[in-house]
Amino acid sequence: MDHPCLRCGACCAYFRVAFHWSEAEPFLGGVVPAELTEKLDPHRLAMRGTYTAAPRCTALQGTVGEAAHCSIYPQRPSVCREVAPSWEFGAVSPQCDKARLAHGLAVLTPQDWLDPSTADTPPLPQSA
Repeated sequence: MDHPCLRCGACCAYFRVAFHWSEAEPFLGGVVPAELTEKLDPHRLAMRGTYTAAPRCTALQGTVGEAAHCSIYPQRPSVCREVAPSWEFGAVSPQCDKARLAHGLAVLTPQDWLDPSTADTPPLPQSA
């Protein structure tokens, strides 16, 4: 099964990606490539391309909704790590749904996570 995010990229072309500057400071353990960021304010950076009227992260490769991926996935900022796709772990993600709808994509459903080898077993809902 291909991960739905490898076709999507909607969140990377919808939200401003802002995070603490230390995430791009190697001396402090930061791994986000500083050259892909811009200063937002004294405490935060933003991924280039996301602080505009029509955001698109500079690290996004490919076409939204067809074949898209993050070129710095292992080095992505914490805010990117926090956005879970809807139903990947058994719950709706309002951020995922909002970005997908804004790009004309259907929201993900539990069926999007079915593995053909396990037939019709969607993920179990998360406990609150």
